Amino acid sequence: MPPSAPTPAWLEQLVRLLEDRFTVPGTDLRFGLDALIGLVPGVGDAASAAGSAGVFWLALKRGVPRVVIARMALNVAFDALLGSIPLVGDAFDFVWKANRRNLRLVERYPDSAQPKRARASDYLVMGLIGLLLVGAVALPFVVTATLVAHLWNR
Repeated sequence: MPPSAPTPAWLEQLVRLLEDRFTVPGTDLRFGLDALIGLVPGVGDAASAAGSAGVFWLALKRGVPRVVIARMALNVAFDALLGSIPLVGDAFDFVWKANRRNLRLVERYPDSAQPKRARASDYLVMGLIGLLLVGAVALPFVVTATLVAHLWNR
């Protein structure tokens, strides 16, 4: 397999900032803004979704196979699902770095010399990914509202 083209610098910087920019002193444990701002319900998930959109954009630009894009979507869904659980999700964000995982998947595929024409199925895939990203942002708010309503009615 030919080596992949370099990742755009802006995307690498965004993923690094969100996922592994900082180090816990005295350890090799790395974390990013996603884990820090994830302490505020919804905000970290929105930032992570922005990074995810950039990685999906690169995947589509490079013509990454749909099965790999589906795996990337599962990484984001898993991150959103577990990340939405109060306290557990915050700890989970230090370990599961969906954007970094997805960028590694995309980097396995070189840029295509011949740009591919978008098909209807490509738009469908992008629409589904867009819905997933919206859901990833909305899920923490729904979980928080449900918990507050449950506790309020006690």
